[in-house]
Formats: sequence, C-alpha cells, structure tokens
Amino acid sequence: MYQKLIIIGNLGGDPEMRYMPNGTAVTNFSVATSRKWTDKATGQPASETTWFRVSVWGNQAEACNKYLAKGSKVLVEGRIKPVEIFTKQDGTPSASLEVHANEVKFLSSRDETPDTGHGYGQAIQSGGGQEDDIPF
Repeated sequence: MYQKLIIIGNLGGDPEMRYMPNGTAVTNFSVATSRKWTDKATGQPASETTWFRVSVWGNQAEACNKYLAKGSKVLVEGRIKPVEIFTKQDGTPSASLEVHANEVKFLSSRDETPDTGHGYGQAIQSGGGQEDDIPF
C-alpha cells in the first residue's frame, strides 16, 4: 500500500521548532488550503478553507524554521497521520489532519515571504527516520 498527499497553501503562523532527546530537529506549522466556487443554487460566490498540521524532521525542519514565516506559500508532499477528532470550545465537533512531510518546497517569492528573503522554489527532502517519535 502507498499513500501520498500533496498540498499547496499558506502558513497560518510562524513555524515552531523543537529538538528530540536524540538531537533530531522537528518543526511544526499549519497550512491553509482554499478553494472557491459559485454556488449553483444561489449564484453567490462560496469558499472553503481546510487546515493541515504539518510536521517536518531533520535538516528539512531546520530550513523550514529558518526560511518560512506566517503567510509563506509552500508545497508539502507527505502522508496523512490518523485523523484527530475533537470538540471545539463552542461545542461543535471538528477534526484535524496531520501531515508527516517528506518534502517541503518554498513557493513564495522574496517579495511575498515576510522577513525571510530566501527560499523561492527550494525543495528540501526529509531524511526519514523518527516518524514514530512525534512530540505532540
């Protein structure tokens, strides 16, 4: 069996990096993807945003932490971890999708990426490894 997910979207906040006890870096960030369409029944524009939590490991984690910021556009290729179902503060049910990234490509140009000035078109691949040691 094989699973591969590719998403393109924008970071919802600055990345957060930690180090595992063995010294491996892990960076987490959220990515929003959006789609827009015209509602056939009303003729009104409609939209939908889906959020993904992304975890990145090793050298790739360090690069993402250094060069990405809130609003950065990225392409993430990876696999989905099991869905987390929870209840929001307002009592409504919700679910969270987590992606273990194998590759993150920086898509924002220098002018579009806040305070980074780097990364246009760069792809960084994960070295694999500690996927079962997710610290959250």
